[in-house]
Amino acid sequence: MGGWLLLCCALVVCMVVLGGVTRLAGAGLSMVEWRPLLGAVPPLNAEDWGAVFLQYQQFPEYRLRPVDLAGFKLIFWIEYAHRLLGRAVALVFLIPFLLFLMRRRLPAGFALQLALIFLLGALQGVLGWFMVQSGLVDNPRVSPFRLSAHLALALALFVWLWWLALHCLRPPAPAVWSARACFGLAATAVVFATAAYAGMVAGSRAGFVHNTFPLMGGHLLPPDAFAMAPWWRNFADNAVAIQFTHRAMALLSVVMVTAWAAVARRRVAAVTVVVMAAVQAALGIATLVHGVPTPLAAAHQGCALLLLGALVYSVHREVFARGV
Repeated sequence: MGGWLLLCCALVVCMVVLGGVTRLAGAGLSMVEWRPLLGAVPPLNAEDWGAVFLQYQQFPEYRLRPVDLAGFKLIFWIEYAHRLLGRAVALVFLIPFLLFLMRRRLPAGFALQLALIFLLGALQGVLGWFMVQSGLVDNPRVSPFRLSAHLALALALFVWLWWLALHCLRPPAPAVWSARACFGLAATAVVFATAAYAGMVAGSRAGFVHNTFPLMGGHLLPPDAFAMAPWWRNFADNAVAIQFTHRAMALLSVVMVTAWAAVARRRVAAVTVVVMAAVQAALGIATLVHGVPTPLAAAHQGCALLLLGALVYSVHREVFARGV
């Protein structure tokens, strides 16, 4: 069961990274219909491709950025791969879950949790289409809020699956939520929030506003960062404020992770999270200063999940420690 849950975690990581590549490639709006079952079959001949391409031509993205059939096929296959992988994740999760359930092989409390995870996974598909719909209007860009929600749910599913996998791979001792463990949980929450807020950065294209580090346009805090009123609108609608906020959250994440590593009892796990945080910060800076190239951006997104996984592991070891 631990191996199965690890496989599910790996597939979720692949889904998140491929979702980022899909967005960066401008492929997210290439499939203008959502058919959970029949949509698994791609266009099979020239007539099918013509019909799908004609559908795409009816929407604003094509009118603003027209492509020929060859260009359309490229972005279509990227989005198709993302959706097909989502269906594969559902099957890889559901079939073993039902087998374990029928054979009464699930540990106490796992059945309800795994059922909830499956329902949230189904909701993730609905939320993904809800996000795509926001871009099939006058402005062919998906809503940053819906993108952030879609990303946050994926991160939550990954963390939950990984936590359950750790229970299976290393049967825990009785839980002890000490002050130290709670601090580790707080550090994890900060990293989670930083990664989820990246959806706002991506959706608003805030990563292209100031491609310098550590200053933004020659300022630590650009003058136009909080120009909107009321002030809270800047965090949602002002690309400069969104990039600044993500930078500040990333800095806080590094500080929290380092502080957690300093007090954690499991030294190997602690060193691992510090190294992962440093790598993630370096990837974020490189992605920014190089103008958000797809390989670096995808690596940055994937590393965020690895950092989360390392933090969850270190907290799990702290909570279920077997002695000092």
